[in-house]
Amino acid sequence: MIDRRLFTHFDWTLFGIVLSLASIGILNLYSATYRGDVAGTPLYLKQILWLAIGLAAMITVAFIEYRFYSDFAYLFYSISLILLVVVLGYGIITSGAQRWVRIGSISFQPSEFVKLSFIVAMARFFRRPPGREGYSLRDLPLPFLLLILPMGLILKQPNLGTSIIILLIFCSILVFVRVRWKTLLTMALAGGAIVPLSWNFLKDYQKRRIITFFNPDLDPLGAGYHLIQSKIAVGSGGIIGKGFMNGTQCRLGFLPEQQTDFVFSALGEEWGLIGSLVVVGLYFGLILWGLRIALQSKDRFGAILSFGVVAMLFWHIFINIGMVLGMMPVVGIPLPLLSYGGSFMLSTLIGMGFLLNVSMRRFLF
Repeated sequence: MIDRRLFTHFDWTLFGIVLSLASIGILNLYSATYRGDVAGTPLYLKQILWLAIGLAAMITVAFIEYRFYSDFAYLFYSISLILLVVVLGYGIITSGAQRWVRIGSISFQPSEFVKLSFIVAMARFFRRPPGREGYSLRDLPLPFLLLILPMGLILKQPNLGTSIIILLIFCSILVFVRVRWKTLLTMALAGGAIVPLSWNFLKDYQKRRIITFFNPDLDPLGAGYHLIQSKIAVGSGGIIGKGFMNGTQCRLGFLPEQQTDFVFSALGEEWGLIGSLVVVGLYFGLILWGLRIALQSKDRFGAILSFGVVAMLFWHIFINIGMVLGMMPVVGIPLPLLSYGGSFMLSTLIGMGFLLNVSMRRFLF
């Protein structure tokens, strides 16, 4: 039975920010992808459908007592790992990547939901507070195992972007739960030593993306093309932009992936600096509100769960916007609530459901 007090304490601020960003995303997607003579269902209509499904999932997740997710955290995590194994065995191969599973007429990307199950599992593990000095390295074998298993399976797809997000979520949570500074320093030094070795495990196209990040003109029609066209689109928007449905880089087909990874470039071209700052401001408000929810949580599990979702959002936003502005390498990370993608939209809104859940229950005892 649902406690009626939850309706009284429903977080309308969080809901309003999420709905505002999703609405801007659909308008931007309509403008960036509209082709009057193309057969099939337009992408913006598909996105509206996924938004409706995602909002229903968000509300459902929000009204289930979040301690339920703690009780079944490792079960959810295990199911997500099984789905990753299924992807490697039976997944759909698209553009050389095996990331999707098809059930009937619906295909979805399990790695998007692994991020959420990983956050829940980490919150379950760290729900017991550490000693006075914090967690040491000897306390962390299980969290490292929780990290390595999905990362290894996701890298096999290959999906470097999602692997990076999971790693950054892991590092963010370790700082939040109070791991000893000596332990963090040891991990940072070990990670720094591993980075040069990881170069040998990257795919050729991933290496080219990193190289062209430092000098896009080395391959302007190949690996550097995305970055060059993205910066042209953003720069041509100026202060006020070219106007709704007047973005030439999108309309003429110069800007690739304008519906997914480079959706912010399309927005910058049409709405300029002012429109971009409005969106960045909404994201900033979402991150701050999420941190507020984490700090006001009545228990440790809720705090870590909320912070993990905020970390996931922050790194997606930070890397994607940095990527389209040429400040970071192109690694294929979409922008929450703006980029097209059913699995990504659904997983993002489920994460928002976790935040709503913790927010509403901070008043209950």
